[in-house]
Amino acid sequence: MSANEMVLQKLDHGLLTITMNRPDRRNALNADMTRGLVEAARRAQEDHEVRAVLLKGAGGTFCVGGDVKLMAEGRAPLPFEAKMANLRRGMEVSRILHEMPKPVVAQLDGAAAGAGLSIALSCDLRVASASCKITTAFAKVGLSGDYGGTYFLTHLLGSAKARELYLTSPVLTAQEAFSLGMVTTVVPDAEVEVAAHELAMSLAQGPSVTLGYIKRNINNAEHFSLEACFDAEAIHHSRAGETADHKEAAKAFVEKRKPVFQGH
Repeated sequence: MSANEMVLQKLDHGLLTITMNRPDRRNALNADMTRGLVEAARRAQEDHEVRAVLLKGAGGTFCVGGDVKLMAEGRAPLPFEAKMANLRRGMEVSRILHEMPKPVVAQLDGAAAGAGLSIALSCDLRVASASCKITTAFAKVGLSGDYGGTYFLTHLLGSAKARELYLTSPVLTAQEAFSLGMVTTVVPDAEVEVAAHELAMSLAQGPSVTLGYIKRNINNAEHFSLEACFDAEAIHHSRAGETADHKEAAKAFVEKRKPVFQGH
C-alpha cells in the first residue's frame, strides 16, 4: 500500500478530511503513512480552498501510534543520524496542524495512543467516542515520546499532570480524558462520525480569516509576553475587521439572521 493509499484526502465545501487508512494495523504509523500525513497537512496549509480540516482513522480506530510489530521485528537499524532525521520529518505533521491558520478537528474513536495521541493533541478540537481508549503509551514500550505529545500535553494540562500521564501511562476512558480537558466532547460511538464532521464543517463554513487569527492569538499566548500578545491581538482584530466576513456578520446581527461567510 502506497503513502497515497494509506492517507486518504477528500475536499468538500472547504473541509479537507484526512483519513489514516491502515485499518488492519489499527492505523499504526509506518514510514509511508507518516509521509502521507505530512503531505496532506502541507496541502491543508497551502491550499486556499481548504478552510478547515477533519483528521480521522479508518476502521473505527483513530491511531494506536507507531507500529510496535515492526519495531519488534528487529530489522537492521539505521544509523542514529538517519533515524533521527526520519523521525523529525514525520513529526512535522504535528507542527503543521498546530501552527497553520486553519482549524483542525480530530475524530477519536477506538483508540488514540502514543504518537497517535500526540497528533490528536496537535489538533484544535477533539471529538471522542464514548468507548475510545486514550493513553500516552510510550513508557510501556520503552520510549520517551514523540510527535510533540509532551509539548502539547504540558501546555494543555500543566507539567504535573503531563508527568503523571507520561510516566505511568494509564489508559483513560473518553470520559476521564474529557474531565481532564484532553478532549472537547464525548458522544455515543454511533454518533462520533456525524458529530466530528458537523463540527469540522461548521468551522469550514465559518469566517476563515478570523478563525485563523484566533488560532494564532492562542498559539502566541503559549510563548509571548502579555504586551506582545496585546500587540498581536490588536493587529489581528484590526485585520479581521476589514474582512468581508466581518461586514457580513455585523449586517446579519443587525438583521437578526444567520451570517453567510465566504472565507475572506
